[in-house]
Amino acid sequence: QVVIMDILLFCVTSAAFVLHQQQHRQQSLSRRPASSSSLLDANEHVCTVDEHNVPTPQGNLRSEMRSQNLWHRATYIIIRHEPHPAASADDDDDDDEKKDTILVQKRSDLKDYRPGKLDPAPGGVVGFQESYELNATREIMEEMNIDVTENNNNKNEMKKLFVFPYEDEKVKCWGALFEVIYRGPLSSIRMQPEEVSDVLRLSFQEIREMSTKESSSIWTPDGLYALQLYQQFHHDRSLNRRLLQGTSTGDLERYRKRPRPQVIFFDCDDCLYFDGWQLAQKLTAKIEDWCTSRKNLPQGEAYQLYQRHGTALKGLLAEGHIINRDEQQDDDNNDNDTNEIDEYLRDVHDLPIHEHLSIDHELRSLLLQIDPTIPKYVFTASVRHHAERCLKALGIEDLFVDIIDVKSCSLETKHAPSSFEAAMRVANVTEPEACVFLDDSRTNIAAARRIGWRAYLVGRVGRDCGQPISSEHAEQELDRIHDLKLALPELFVSSSSLSSSQEE
Repeated sequence: QVVIMDILLFCVTSAAFVLHQQQHRQQSLSRRPASSSSLLDANEHVCTVDEHNVPTPQGNLRSEMRSQNLWHRATYIIIRHEPHPAASADDDDDDDEKKDTILVQKRSDLKDYRPGKLDPAPGGVVGFQESYELNATREIMEEMNIDVTENNNNKNEMKKLFVFPYEDEKVKCWGALFEVIYRGPLSSIRMQPEEVSDVLRLSFQEIREMSTKESSSIWTPDGLYALQLYQQFHHDRSLNRRLLQGTSTGDLERYRKRPRPQVIFFDCDDCLYFDGWQLAQKLTAKIEDWCTSRKNLPQGEAYQLYQRHGTALKGLLAEGHIINRDEQQDDDNNDNDTNEIDEYLRDVHDLPIHEHLSIDHELRSLLLQIDPTIPKYVFTASVRHHAERCLKALGIEDLFVDIIDVKSCSLETKHAPSSFEAAMRVANVTEPEACVFLDDSRTNIAAARRIGWRAYLVGRVGRDCGQPISSEHAEQELDRIHDLKLALPELFVSSSSLSSSQEE
């Protein structure tokens, strides 16, 4: 009987042990080995990388990565809480509030990085030879009991959005940002005590307010940065902006926060106004008449000069039909000579502006709503006095800091790199991506992008072809300048809160 009792006791004990192990495995995916609370995961082997996100051959211990502040990989997860109706029956929040609500972790005091801080984008350090996706799946299950594996019960979803570099005095990492849609109730959240001490459900507005006050120190700085990138990403997607190579947001494997706009450059003709190209046609006729009557050039030669050199004026200069007196420093009679360049610019721009343009109250109201800390310039291929007359006719002459004209650009074509560089010097701006540019010319849009400006095409119909046009170099295309607020809402005072969260 004693033997039988011993056997029964052994069987019961073994069964209890097996059951405990099964329950433990169900609570996490590939749980990492336990470690002491004072040195949490210090001996974990993690994926270290170089400054270009290329993994090192052997990786490093987590303790080495922290003590030496080595570049490494990490995951950041924005957890949007969109519970099923049944799961949220006890919640008091409105549906509109829930759409902008995420789950925020309060990190355990045992963490080796930013203990006790609030983290709006929880995740973890990627293990050696572990993928970003596996790490994110594992971390969110271990720390919060949120299952994002295929065919999970709550139909939770996870999507990788982009990879970004982050560096401060405590951490250097290449983070992969994931978006998780969690559809379960808050009561199903199971926190891992050594990782998470609390989970809060906060709106983007609440996080913005909490992180801009004196209490900003309670947040993880890299988590806040990841959240700003996430909001920038979704803002651009909601506006159907193109992902353009060479920009901060163009490479999803090296995604960055773009600089806040420091200046806006507006083209004048057929951008700030549109009259069906009537003034443009009269300008073309004036150029043709000047070339034939003053220079005895054959009919059509003015257009050929434009084709060969970018502008008729540049062609006249390049082929010796006009002499640039300003460059003739040895000419003793220079002061007495009439400068033919000025004559040309005056004569061809002698146009009946007020027959075609009138006060545009809608445009004036739009320009007045733009953030006053962002200066506005007119950047035109024509001459100053022509632009001044156009602005006065439209009733907006007092809304711009200055006019950058063909003489400001040393008579170069507008699409020449030196013209864009001259415009930046006038505006005292050194960061190309901080320049916003609006123009109706696809040639100018492409040139602006090569310099690094943010370019927006105004007008979707081509003057020469009369057909719909597009530009692969434009972030967006507008039917008319009056649609600017729809394309760039962050420029406007009414959207200042959006601007501060995405562009600071």
